[in-house]
Amino acid sequence: MEYIIKGRKPESFFHYFEEISAIPRMSFHEEKIADYVVNFAKERGLEYYRDEWHNVLVKMPASKGQEHRPPILVQGHMDMVCEKESGVEHDFLKDPLDLYIDGNFLKARGTTLGADDGKGVATMLALLDGEMEEHPAFECLFTSAEEAGIVNAPKFDFSRISARTLINIDVSNPKYPVFSCSGALRTKINLSYKTEPMNMHAICVSVSGLIGGHAGAHINSGRANANKIMGRLISALTSLCDVRIVSVDNESKGSGIPRECKAILAVPNVDEATAVIRSYADDIATELIPEDKNFNVSVEPCEAMAMMTREDTARVCGILACMHAGVFSMCRDVPSIIEYSRSFGTVTTEKDAISFLISTRSVKNSKLDSAKNELDAFAAMMGAEIEHYGRYPGWEYHKESAVREAYRRVYREIVGEDPVPIGIHAGIECGVICNAIPEMDAIAIGPSGANAHSPKEMMDLDSCEQFWLILKRLIEII
Repeated sequence: MEYIIKGRKPESFFHYFEEISAIPRMSFHEEKIADYVVNFAKERGLEYYRDEWHNVLVKMPASKGQEHRPPILVQGHMDMVCEKESGVEHDFLKDPLDLYIDGNFLKARGTTLGADDGKGVATMLALLDGEMEEHPAFECLFTSAEEAGIVNAPKFDFSRISARTLINIDVSNPKYPVFSCSGALRTKINLSYKTEPMNMHAICVSVSGLIGGHAGAHINSGRANANKIMGRLISALTSLCDVRIVSVDNESKGSGIPRECKAILAVPNVDEATAVIRSYADDIATELIPEDKNFNVSVEPCEAMAMMTREDTARVCGILACMHAGVFSMCRDVPSIIEYSRSFGTVTTEKDAISFLISTRSVKNSKLDSAKNELDAFAAMMGAEIEHYGRYPGWEYHKESAVREAYRRVYREIVGEDPVPIGIHAGIECGVICNAIPEMDAIAIGPSGANAHSPKEMMDLDSCEQFWLILKRLIEII
């Protein structure tokens, strides 16, 4: 294979990043990248363990004279988000990524780059290949199906880990090391409904133009939720006339703040209903933040054969109107960190049922327990079925952290200023690891990048070089 990154340090990091970019690694299809890691370990005589979910642990002994130092766990995930631009032909199960350099950034033509978390995989491979001459023992954990909701890391046998210091390589800016992340609980509420023959006029109400965003990272930004706006509009109509719901749908992936929502409604009078909706939409527009400036509500006549009963319309409207979406509480110890939130994502209407997807996030497992109980009670009141899935634990902030203090010293030594440690309201696998090994002292770091999870993803090549200087020095002193 022809390598395009030349003349940059460390050569091993960039070499392995390009190598793994040629290996398909979609979530739940990590067999080939796991094979690569296992063969890598075999060729170097390193101890390894691979479980049935393709999580791989590789252990490297300390260099001569460093045997007295405690081992370090380095961790990242092998899978990547597989997104491509419209019209691009790329099979993520077979095709290598088409890398290219644009100025100071590494990108992939028409697809995601996979720096999330190719940078973590390449870092571990470079360390295991001897990038540092003197080092403590390394335990490198390559996990799978992280991008699908941290699915497989919780299944790993953590009794195989002896290290009590963790360096996670799954964030994107050396200046902002991460010391806390949220756990999550996903919930599906399924409401069966009955219909009656249509005996009114059908209209299609569409909410669009909202900016949306990540349901964790942007939950405290004030960005409007299209589902909640639709709930307000339908509630306004039901307080004035006999409105029936035919369907409510959006195309959110559940992990995002929905930008659009469409409802088909049965109303007695199209003109009167349209006037009410537009009046309320005008009021809502005055409440929105500037990022939602393109907000729009349209009302168009349409056709429908059946409508929900009055009782079921009331239940669906109740869920849309009463399901809270947003921040519940902030962290007591670090007030800038969101402690507990809920996002109201996908709504899908099928032939005889309508489903709602909800994501709850919190750094505290007790809050996730509370959310489960509250949603169970809410579903029972609405006469709906409920299913919880995809739960993983949060990583709580600790006032004292030796690795965090070491990172501060190293970053200041190399960069000349203090880093800005942060907590994130999104999930990384530190929560799983620290929950399994409570004594673990952890930090999450990584080189700079942008636009993760999109075809515009990029990685800063200069930042990679700086990150390696910081990482090597950090390993030297912890």
